Amino acid sequence: MPRPGPSPERIEERLLALVEERGPGKTICPSEVARDLGGPHPDGWAPLMQPVRRVAVRLMKQGRVAILRKGRPVDPDDFRGVYRLSLPDGGSVPAEPADEGDGNSSSERPAT
Repeated sequence: MPRPGPSPERIEERLLALVEERGPGKTICPSEVARDLGGPHPDGWAPLMQPVRRVAVRLMKQGRVAILRKGRPVDPDDFRGVYRLSLPDGGSVPAEPADEGDGNSSSERPAT
């Protein structure tokens, strides 16, 4: 029976740690994240490539990482081929965004 892969939270943790370690202006390959979690053999890391991509897309939409293709940011909803991951333009991983909850922040509530 195949063992379950790492959780999205674990993938996020390693992805953010690796881009932070690499530093501003540098990139990592998504396979580095997959190999870090799945080991050196393709049977361990190759199945993690799609979960890593899903986490990277979510993090880019949150502004926490950049996904680059040919050195340029991509549309996270529509990119193909080889890509790299880096810190966003600010040069560090921003703090985790506040919980979006139900969309009823105090600024959105009607005045009473």
